Amino acid sequence: RQFIKSRAAQHRDQLQRNLSGELSDDEFRPLRLQNGWYVQRYAPMLRVAVPYGELASRQLRVLAQIAREFDQPSAEVYKAATDGQAKLGTQHLPVGYGHFTTRQNVQFNWIPLTKSADVMDLLATADMHGIQTSGNCIRNITSDALAGIAPDEAIDPRPYAEIMRQWSTLHPEFAFLPRKFKIAITGALEDRAAIAWHDVGLRVLRNVAGDIGFKVLAGGGMGRTPVIATLIREFLPWNQILNYLEAVVRVYNRFGRRDNLYKARIKILVKAEGQRFIDEVEAEFADILAHDGAAHAIPQAELDRICKHFQPPAQVEQAQAAINTVALEVAEKDAASYQRWLAQNVRAHKNPALRAVTLSFKRLGYAPGDATAEQLDAAADLADRFSAGEVRVTHEQNLLLPWVRAADLPALWQAATQLGVAKANIGLLTDMITCPGGDLCALANARSIPLAQALTERYQDLDELFDIGP
Repeated sequence: RQFIKSRAAQHRDQLQRNLSGELSDDEFRPLRLQNGWYVQRYAPMLRVAVPYGELASRQLRVLAQIAREFDQPSAEVYKAATDGQAKLGTQHLPVGYGHFTTRQNVQFNWIPLTKSADVMDLLATADMHGIQTSGNCIRNITSDALAGIAPDEAIDPRPYAEIMRQWSTLHPEFAFLPRKFKIAITGALEDRAAIAWHDVGLRVLRNVAGDIGFKVLAGGGMGRTPVIATLIREFLPWNQILNYLEAVVRVYNRFGRRDNLYKARIKILVKAEGQRFIDEVEAEFADILAHDGAAHAIPQAELDRICKHFQPPAQVEQAQAAINTVALEVAEKDAASYQRWLAQNVRAHKNPALRAVTLSFKRLGYAPGDATAEQLDAAADLADRFSAGEVRVTHEQNLLLPWVRAADLPALWQAATQLGVAKANIGLLTDMITCPGGDLCALANARSIPLAQALTERYQDLDELFDIGP
C-alpha cells in the first residue's frame, strides 16, 4: 500500500510540473502512460489494474466513486466531443461510468488529466492503481474468472498469478520491451482464460507422476495478425516459472522488432523463427539456471504464504443458510424466466452448496461492459449480500459473483432483476464483447458500440436467442 501511495505522490509531482510548463507534454507522456493514463479521441482515459480480475466490494465502491465524481469532462471538452459525434450521426455520449475490459481491468473515459492525481490518491486508499496497464511492458496477469471455484480445475492458478504479478511489477529489465506483453494462466480443462492467444499462455497441471508444473505456450495474439500460440514447453516444474518467463521475455526483448510497430509483438517473432525461438529460450533458461537461477526459483514456503490469501471465505464454509421463501415464491411466479437465468447465468461450483453467478452487463441503452456509478455501487451491495464481498471481472465484460449459496439463488435473481443485470443471455448472441471503438478510441478504424447496440436491440427475444444458441 505504501508503494502505491508513493507512486501516486510521484505522479502528482509530475502532473504539477507538466501543468506549470516545467515538464513538456512529450516528456510527461511516457510518465503518465506508466500509470495507465492515455489520451483518447476526445478526453483522457484511465485503465485501472484488476489483478486476475478479482475485486473486493470496497474496491468496487471506490470505482463507483471515481465514476460519479471524476468521470465528468469539462463543458468545453464535452461540447467538442458531442460536436464530433454529430458528424458521425449521433450525439449521445454517456459519462460517469466504468467499463469492464476483456482483460479483466476497468477503464474510465472522461476523467480530466488535471484531476488524475486525485484519482490515483483515491485508488491508493483501496490498494488499487493503473501501473503497467499501458506501455511496452508486462501487463496485467489475467486468469479464468472461475479460478479457484471451477469443478474442472486441477490447480488454482491464482497464487501463481500473484507471484508473477509481483515479479513483473516494475521489473527493471522489462520496462521498455518492443511492444506490450500479456500473460494469461489457467488451471482448468476448458481454456476460459484464452491462453492460446496471449503472448504467453500458461496451464498449471499435474504430470503423470503427480508433480505440479506448467504447460507453456508463446506467441499467441489477436488484432490484425491473429495467431494461435505455439507450445514451447510441455512441462515446466512450478518453482521454475519465473526463471522460464525471464528467459522468454529476454529473448523477445533481444530479438523482437523495434523498427515496425505492427511487427513488434512476440507472435511475429515466434512465427518467423519457429524452433529457433524455442532453442534460444531454452539456452537462455539454461544460462539463468547456471548463473543466477537460485534467486528466482520459487521456494515452497513462499508459495504456501501466497496460497493462504486464496482460501474460500469463512462465511461460505459455514452451514448452508435457509432458503428465502419470499424470494422463492417470486421466482416460482415467473418460473420460465428464473429457470432460464439458472441455465445461462449460474455455473456449478467446487463446493456443491455454492454457485458462481454472472451479472449480465449487456443491456439495451448501454455499451457492452459499461456500468454507471449507481450500478457499480449496487453490484458491490450484491457482492456483500450474496458473495462474501467479492466480485470478478470476466473476459466477456460482465461481473461474476463467485461465492453464492445455492439457497440464495432466488433472492439474488430477484435483486439482480431489479438492478437490470439478470438478463439470461450469458453465452448467447447478445453477450458480445465490444471495444470502445471509434466513439472513444483514437486508434479505431470503425465504430463498434453502435453495431453492438443495434444487434442487442434486434435480438431482444429470448426465445429467438435460445433457438440460435451459443
